Amino acid sequence: MSVSRLRYIPGIGVDEIGDAADAAHDPDLLRMENLDTDVRPPRTALDVTHAAIDDDAANSYLPFRGHSGLREAAAAHVGRMTGRAYDPATECVSVAGGLNGVLNVLLATVEPGREVVLCDPVYAGLINRIRLAGGVPRHVPCTPGPTGWSVDPDELAAAVGPNTAAVLVMAPAMPTGALLDHRHWEALATAVAPYDCWIVHDAAMERIRFDGRRPEPPAAHPGLADRTITVGSASKELRLIGWRVGWVVGPARIMADVGLVGMTNVVCQVGIAQQAVAAALNAPDADEDVAAATEIWRRRCELVLGQLADYPCVRPDGGWSLLVDTTALGLTPREASDRLFRRGRVAATPMTGWGPRGADHLRLVFADEPEERLTDLRDRFRAALG
Repeated sequence: MSVSRLRYIPGIGVDEIGDAADAAHDPDLLRMENLDTDVRPPRTALDVTHAAIDDDAANSYLPFRGHSGLREAAAAHVGRMTGRAYDPATECVSVAGGLNGVLNVLLATVEPGREVVLCDPVYAGLINRIRLAGGVPRHVPCTPGPTGWSVDPDELAAAVGPNTAAVLVMAPAMPTGALLDHRHWEALATAVAPYDCWIVHDAAMERIRFDGRRPEPPAAHPGLADRTITVGSASKELRLIGWRVGWVVGPARIMADVGLVGMTNVVCQVGIAQQAVAAALNAPDADEDVAAATEIWRRRCELVLGQLADYPCVRPDGGWSLLVDTTALGLTPREASDRLFRRGRVAATPMTGWGPRGADHLRLVFADEPEERLTDLRDRFRAALG
């Protein structure tokens, strides 16, 4: 590496498998390596996007912190999820996708050398952004069981200390699909009280839950509301991946810094996409739209779990992916990925760099393949792994 900030950033692996799958030009190949989905975005978002192409105001850098309509919609959306009011002028900025928002928040809140607590396994892109911001990941184990993944609230709270800059949480988590709830927030509220640290909530998938329950965001907890920064995205729940629009909502005392980082980093969001995202967030049937998409993904997840009942899969509670413990099969995730690609025609990502516990697992994304293409997954696994 030519610069020290990249020393602990190995990459995410998804790009390698994705590039190989693209190069194969094989329509029979199951694309289960990348967090894409074939479920169409909300109709209103598509219509507003088409109109924006001819709108000169959408072809602009301005306003740098996001169009007022988007900020109003995002602040209202987060307010509805958390049960508190946010000022779109001082407590919300738009960002170029959720992960851009996470990086901006980390750059605004983490002094080099301070720790960021997060659950393990976790998306490598989150770990890498902590490193890029100069932070040190502090992993809290997420434990697999017959009904899914679980995080002990006391262990999560015990990871917080005087060197903690932030606790980065996501529920459903990526890639495990694990959930956090009021028990975790209660434990964290007590743990963070003596320290000047933030709760960074990656809310990209908070409504993609398979239990049908409403999200339980940390900002809804009275002990965490004033120290929670919520990062949202149109990519997952709204299926607007290519629009590259997200938002950050939080207390005014930190949002000026987050906005300053944004102007210094990506500068602004995709102009022709912002009003479309606002329309999707404001739609009267927005929750029903997300629920309908979630039901499609839930059915695909159940189909995959049924097909792979003889393999060590861990059930997710939501999200777009599930994990397979390949070490229980006597294979590294890389070996399993290679065999599945060559022998089973399945593209799947080994979780190298996705936290200490991720090193044993292979990720399968079930959001981008229709049910009829998943019905022979058992045969493909047997052909590849035995």
